[in-house]
Amino acid sequence: MGKFATASALTLLALTVLLGAQGFAQATPAGQTPAAPSTVPVPAAQQPTAQQPASGQEPADEESTSRRRKERPHDYKNWTFNVGAGANVDSGTTKTFVRGGGFLGAAGVARNANKYLGLRADFIFANLPLRDSTLQLAQATGATSYVYAVTLDPIINIPVTKKYSGYFLIGPGFYHRSGKLDSSSVVPGSGCNAFWTWWGACSNVSIPLSGKFLNSSQNEFGLNFGGGVARKVPSGVEIYAEYRFMHGSHNGITTDFRPITIGLRW
Repeated sequence: MGKFATASALTLLALTVLLGAQGFAQATPAGQTPAAPSTVPVPAAQQPTAQQPASGQEPADEESTSRRRKERPHDYKNWTFNVGAGANVDSGTTKTFVRGGGFLGAAGVARNANKYLGLRADFIFANLPLRDSTLQLAQATGATSYVYAVTLDPIINIPVTKKYSGYFLIGPGFYHRSGKLDSSSVVPGSGCNAFWTWWGACSNVSIPLSGKFLNSSQNEFGLNFGGGVARKVPSGVEIYAEYRFMHGSHNGITTDFRPITIGLRW
């Protein structure tokens, strides 16, 4: 019994020593703070935040949408050019001395504010062939007569279809009419007839003694108005036909003609 008791006591002592050593190894050393559990939340100041777009920028898709909204459809040309040719039909006092059908050439440019309104400037040359009866009044064998015109007109465009359109224009004009008689057997100083008055050669109701009545040059201001129609061809160029009334006046002397023009616009 004594031996059994001694062996039991030694066994119990050994177990106590072993258990104590294991517990000592697992214990936290004195002076060290236990590590914080991994479940403790990170302070808000240290948490990563989602990247936000700069305050002055919008997402790409919203920016492109906004740009498309701001862009308006541009269904007209800022500038339009025209060039054409044709003949003139005389009228007024001019018809008395000039026969119709003289050659005509025209060129112009328009600045459009929108598809309906614009401002157009034109340069027009018109031949004014004198009638045979006029040459008899002038006692001349032949003559050359023509007019240059510069006009500045507001233009109203009227789109009808994708191919056809029309327009109207009206505004002021400047006219320079010139002429030259090949020769004349009229006696200087004799009284003026209606032709010499229209020719602008009369001086105090008589033909100038200087003989300069063979040449004539006059500057006149006046109005013009008219309109035209245009058809667009596949290339984008338009073929147009135009009819206008031209009137100029200075010191009671007038110049009237009506250009008929066919040409191109682009």
